[in-house]
Amino acid sequence: MKIMFAKYKTTIYHTCTIFLGLLMIYPILWTFASSLKPESEIFRNASSLIPSVLKWENYVQGWNGFGDVSFTTFFLNSTFVTTMVVIGTIFSSTLVAFGFARVKFRFRTPLFICLLATLMLPQQVTLIPQYILFHNLGWVNTFLPLIVPAFIGGIPFFIFLMIQFIRGIPKELDEAAAIDGCSSFGIFWRIVLPLTTPAIATVAIFSFYWTWDDFMSPLIYLNDTKLFTVALGLQMFSDPSSVSAWGPMFAMSVASIVPQLLVFLFFQKYLVEGITAGSMKG
Repeated sequence: MKIMFAKYKTTIYHTCTIFLGLLMIYPILWTFASSLKPESEIFRNASSLIPSVLKWENYVQGWNGFGDVSFTTFFLNSTFVTTMVVIGTIFSSTLVAFGFARVKFRFRTPLFICLLATLMLPQQVTLIPQYILFHNLGWVNTFLPLIVPAFIGGIPFFIFLMIQFIRGIPKELDEAAAIDGCSSFGIFWRIVLPLTTPAIATVAIFSFYWTWDDFMSPLIYLNDTKLFTVALGLQMFSDPSSVSAWGPMFAMSVASIVPQLLVFLFFQKYLVEGITAGSMKG
């Protein structure tokens, strides 16, 4: 009887999991199917995932972009910005987190409270002051407003995540290294940093996702079409005042998902490892 109950329980569990999985992946399947449909069929036959005719021209038209700017430019811009932001976030988050977790200095507690306060502060609150600052610096319509903040402070959430992880590393390792003559930076570089690899991987993956998908920041700071990221390039297909190119837009939406999908497939082990390790150590 117990064996039968266990089999029924397993069957119900897997059935529910498959159903929820299909429910979550359906929007991606619908987008992919729509990218291969003729323009007139996308919304007229929206419930069907099988195109009547495979229109691969949507991908060619979408990749050609607008005027002399192809979608290759948008992908290269997003790749450059995302790579620099990931590097800057890892650099600043690990250093700041090590300072809070290991170094004793004046006003450490008030500064940590400020860090938590900024963690709970909505982005819209700092939007206008940041724009005024970057405008006065002459950085508007460049990649600098998107990249530089990652190097000089990162994102408070990532700093907090790294702090919690570093606090779980035994301090005896630091003391042993200090006895051997290792400096504070040496302890950070030789002892702490190698042990935080799972957390760094988690920070890098989330930073990649958030930066690649970011629409608001590029929209505010970038005016030149040649500097547009993928998110802004997709927005150009939609024109409320005239006709929207839905087919090419869905085609490029599918293309923009590919890097994120590859990152998830190849690095999901590190993502899960970093989250679980951080929660256990925190």
